[in-house]
Amino acid sequence: MTSALLDTTAAPAVTDRPRRGWAVAGAVGGLAGVALFQVSPALTDVDRSLFADNDRFVAAMAGREAYAWVFQVLAVLAAGCLAVFAAGLRRRLAAREPAGGLLPDVAAAGLLLTAALLLVGGGVATELYWDLRHLSETDPDTVAALAAAYSTLPWVWAGTGLSAGAVAVAGLRRRSVSRWLAVFSLLMVLLVVVTQAVPLQYLALAPAALWATVAGLTFALERRGLGN
Repeated sequence: MTSALLDTTAAPAVTDRPRRGWAVAGAVGGLAGVALFQVSPALTDVDRSLFADNDRFVAAMAGREAYAWVFQVLAVLAAGCLAVFAAGLRRRLAAREPAGGLLPDVAAAGLLLTAALLLVGGGVATELYWDLRHLSETDPDTVAALAAAYSTLPWVWAGTGLSAGAVAVAGLRRRSVSRWLAVFSLLMVLLVVVTQAVPLQYLALAPAALWATVAGLTFALERRGLGN
């Protein structure tokens, strides 16, 4: 009788399964960034001599509005995935870093900065799509200005460099992440810093998206007991 009562009131067993959805989200966000790197130039890939004449430049983009639509979808996908990755990465580092340390918050903040800029860039792509659909009703100068923002804002992933830097410090100081990921993160940080030190900020997308992809996959594939 007593044993039966104990059986019915016992708490359910707690499994030791690592939760890795946040890490997969990071990998997907990074891959979406890589796709952005491929899709974005297709819209504005015209003769550079047309840049001095907005009427001809905009006319050369006619019929390519589908690229802006795809770009918008990829930007929103990347933003959402990076936001989830930010929350998971913060939790992952907070579990292994000293209480009250800044690294978990810095890592999350960097990814959220990138996500916010991606949403802004996706908004620009939306407006550009509709303007290209109705060129006869739009001002070429306005469309050209939107195209310039479209080709710049969503590419500035410098915030992700901040996250990579936090992961690098966490790994090299306290082994809070694998040493190889820490070294890889440091290398990506250096590449991001280079893009910010010269007037080529938008090139930060390349190393930052690669870092998000590799870091996400690394955390997702960690051994049982390390990936909570």
